[in-house]
Amino acid sequence: MMTSAILLSRTPTTTSTARSIKVKGSTTVLPIAQAAAEAWMRAHPRDSIIVEGGGSGVGIAALIDGTCDIANSSRALKEEEKQKGLISHEIALDAVCVVVHQSNPIEGLTLEQVKRIFKGEITNWSEVGGPNLEIVVYTRESTSGTYETFESKVMARENITLRALTKSSNGEMVQAISGNPNGIGYVGIGYLAQARGVKALKINGVTPTPETVRNGTYPISRFLYMITKGQPEGLAKDFIDFVKSPEGQKIVEEQGFVRLP
Repeated sequence: MMTSAILLSRTPTTTSTARSIKVKGSTTVLPIAQAAAEAWMRAHPRDSIIVEGGGSGVGIAALIDGTCDIANSSRALKEEEKQKGLISHEIALDAVCVVVHQSNPIEGLTLEQVKRIFKGEITNWSEVGGPNLEIVVYTRESTSGTYETFESKVMARENITLRALTKSSNGEMVQAISGNPNGIGYVGIGYLAQARGVKALKINGVTPTPETVRNGTYPISRFLYMITKGQPEGLAKDFIDFVKSPEGQKIVEEQGFVRLP
């Protein structure tokens, strides 16, 4: 746990007045933002940082509308979003992990097998060396940055089967897979550390770990972002600087994600 003495080394630009910001978006980034906000406010009790989830797209829309100060995102900005003055700040690395129930004997799949499962072309675990059981596919809603990463890096923009069951957060995905021995889904790597009843599969023979994310050998890796409208100022700048600092990057690792290179 961070000590107040360490946190106080990140002195904010203004201490004489109370300051407040709202941070909203990605459920992948959510645990990092919540833990960092709690650490910051313990050291700077006059500051208030409100953190909410909702998904990357929801956070970015709120930032454009002016109803939040920072949008958390697990995907890169689109060109039309950049044209509206949005600026992304890399705060961590992540792996999108393909997960199954802990009892599933399958230990790994190829990227092509994952794609065919999520397209609905492979529908039984026996087709990939598992038991003779129907595969139940779980996916995320279209506003999720994790969904967009999966769609881009795994599906190559091809459609996920309409039979897939949709979950609204990484937490809901873990809960669904842990309760269904036939299930398959995907979550950010930080959600695996405390998860019970699920396991991540090797993809193309590579296990998702901090090392394979950093060296690029795990094929479904990405940056995580905090996004601002224009260059950040005041508490928004202080908070982002803190998350990117050595103290903040320790929080990133404590939450199960991968620190910046």
